[in-house]
Amino acid sequence: MAGQLFQQNPFHTANQIVQITGLSAPTVNAALADLERLGIVDEVTGRKRGRVFSYRRYLAILSEGTDPLPLSS
Repeated sequence: MAGQLFQQNPFHTANQIVQITGLSAPTVNAALADLERLGIVDEVTGRKRGRVFSYRRYLAILSEGTDPLPLSS
């Protein structure tokens, strides 16, 4: 279920997932911790509250080919 949510929108907070799924906050937070440990999602704010998680693979695909071009001399 979390995979589907992150495919629809690559950024979510735990509270958003609680509201969408009806799961309890402890369940969602435990699942997000597991997904983060597995390298599937990343927490992007660095905060303790109101954390935002991103779907790593989706953002990697969007970032492909976006490296700056080398400066020509």
